[in-house]
Amino acid sequence: MAEHPINTWHRLVRTHDASGLATLLADDAVFHSPVVHTPQRGKKLAAGYLGAAFHVFFNPSFRYVREIRGESDAMLEFETEIDGVLVNGVDIIRWNEAGQIVDFKVMIRPLKAINLIHQRMAAMLQSNAL
Repeated sequence: MAEHPINTWHRLVRTHDASGLATLLADDAVFHSPVVHTPQRGKKLAAGYLGAAFHVFFNPSFRYVREIRGESDAMLEFETEIDGVLVNGVDIIRWNEAGQIVDFKVMIRPLKAINLIHQRMAAMLQSNAL
């Protein structure tokens, strides 16, 4: 039996292994950013945004504090501190029958955290030239 997609996600986060996104994301994956108005469609864009998030979010203070799982979706609440700002948010993830992520939405609070993440993600994405 293949590893559950959320267990795979947790492993990638724990090991900071963004290369695993290539197999975890479906070709038609959609990423919803908390700071970009339009959904980012397709594996390449979704992987680019999530890969940038690996660098911005996943520092030693990052941790998931709550998880709710359904048959084909999950909500993972996280906390991290960046530049002295406590970032609280949720990842809302949906996967297909093959166990690949088809929809990934990130929501963040408070406003100060959103502004900081916007600045950091923009710099990361520009350096990676998505």
